[in-house]
Amino acid sequence: MSYLLKRIAFYLFTAWAAITINFFVPRLIPGDPVQALITKSRGQMTTEAVQSLYVLFGLDKDESVIEQYFRYWGQLLRGDLGLSFTFFPSPVADVIGDGLPWTVGLVGITTVVGFLIGTAAGTVVGWRRGSWADLLIPVTTFVSSIPYFWLGLIAITLLTGRGSFFPASGAYDTGLVPGWDWEFIGSTLRYGLLPAATILISSMSGWILSMRNMMVTVASEDYVTVAHAKGLSERRVMVGYAARNALLPNVSGFALSLGFIVGGTLLVEIVFSYPGLGLQLFQAVGAKDYPLMQGIFLIITLSVLLANFLADVAYLVLDPRTRREG
Repeated sequence: MSYLLKRIAFYLFTAWAAITINFFVPRLIPGDPVQALITKSRGQMTTEAVQSLYVLFGLDKDESVIEQYFRYWGQLLRGDLGLSFTFFPSPVADVIGDGLPWTVGLVGITTVVGFLIGTAAGTVVGWRRGSWADLLIPVTTFVSSIPYFWLGLIAITLLTGRGSFFPASGAYDTGLVPGWDWEFIGSTLRYGLLPAATILISSMSGWILSMRNMMVTVASEDYVTVAHAKGLSERRVMVGYAARNALLPNVSGFALSLGFIVGGTLLVEIVFSYPGLGLQLFQAVGAKDYPLMQGIFLIITLSVLLANFLADVAYLVLDPRTRREG
């Protein structure tokens, strides 16, 4: 229990630090987003309207940065993330709500599936080292070194075009209204196959490599030798003794991957023009949209912290030594 309490205190402090940095960093970016918004409206605004925009977006020049900081905290505690410059006058919460399901659906499913398949394959490859399974290692090493977005560009070049089943960009056919009907779902799946495949192939290769290396290390441990001496089946020794301990380092990596699901695979979403949080973040940076940047970074930060906390809980379950230290 004391171990969990310490971790909770640590994560609360980290969340405060991350939110504070999240407030100050966008304000260090050169430029004036309100002026950019005024230019977009062709300058047809009165002085009072301009001042109202500064107040509305929390950039009132009559307020000090510290006053803006405390007002920002007050908004967060009320669940108010402000209004987006890019999608004005839409609230940031609504904009994120539109992009979040696309990112979770694309990156979330591929991350979980890639981890499960990669970990299982890495377990077998590592346990049967020296066999034909080792032929996978050069392939997975090469594939895991290729960035997601580069695989995406290659996939678009080779697999899309006139008459192709795979669309080059977007998330569903134009003219369709999002809903839970089979036509829209089928269109969404068709548009998501290519970006999902690029993420899955690259991430799965990384999990295979990491799990294989840990299995090779764990297989020579004394407790594995003792398990063999007891006459336990090969499968039970592999899964119950070797894989269970080899899995521990991967738990942290998987937790981080779960946290970054919310941020999406930024460049993949840009390459495929996929309407998730990654593409929204790219648009927000280009427009100096402080509220939207802060909102997305906040969601990413809290997701990573929550995922790491769950990883700590998993460690308690998988590794008895952690419980004794607590």
